[in-house]
Amino acid sequence: MSVRTVLRRALLLLGLPAALLAVWWYATAGSTDFYVPPLSAILEAFGKVWTADRLLSDVVPSLLRLAAGYLLAVAAGVGLGLVIGTRRVVREFLEPVLELFRAIPPPVLVPVIMLFAGIGDTMKVLVIVSGCVWPILLNTVEGVRAVDEVLDDTCRSYGITGTARLRHLVLRAASPQIVTGMRQALSIGIILMVISEMFAASNGLGFTIVQFQRSFAIPEMWSGVLLLGTLGFLLSLLFRFAENRVLAWYHGLRRDRRTP
Repeated sequence: MSVRTVLRRALLLLGLPAALLAVWWYATAGSTDFYVPPLSAILEAFGKVWTADRLLSDVVPSLLRLAAGYLLAVAAGVGLGLVIGTRRVVREFLEPVLELFRAIPPPVLVPVIMLFAGIGDTMKVLVIVSGCVWPILLNTVEGVRAVDEVLDDTCRSYGITGTARLRHLVLRAASPQIVTGMRQALSIGIILMVISEMFAASNGLGFTIVQFQRSFAIPEMWSGVLLLGTLGFLLSLLFRFAENRVLAWYHGLRRDRRTP
């Protein structure tokens, strides 16, 4: 990869965030509003607040809860999606119930989950699962249903059935849509991670931001919001890297089809 290509990709990736930060800096440079401090004051508070100890005590637990809830949602969403997508009777039987629960906003379920799971980490993980599972599940179902009939008939003709068919045909064909659902679920998971920590917690990023807000430490509160946005950006980059590795065959196929 040439230096020019690397610079171009870096500019596309970081250009807009840098421009937004510059606008934020100059728009708030002379701000005297207590609730909208200058970006310089927020960055100064950022360096003081988010030390290594604070990251270990608040950010790491949040990321562990997010990882646990997200991975459980992936396992449940893909597993159920494969069953529902490959079994028409199951799909018709469960579709009304799925539509009912999909329409319920996950934050509304927080008090209900607290009744059964308490206020510990289990509750927070279940809240994340309750929101992340739906885009993964629905995209998996649609991906499985869209498997090419010619390829399906070819597998049947060669006697490829059961686990081999599931692994080499169904999962591979549905993987682009599964990954799309996983990408959507990651954004939802970050939101629910913060919401669950705002309800009942003794640590975590959401808890810390609320504590700063309640004590009127506004620059510190904004520094937490800035850190949350940075984490979301980094997790998105990590997901994109993993997606490019897992779906290299798919992106290569699309490039070949666009090539005249």
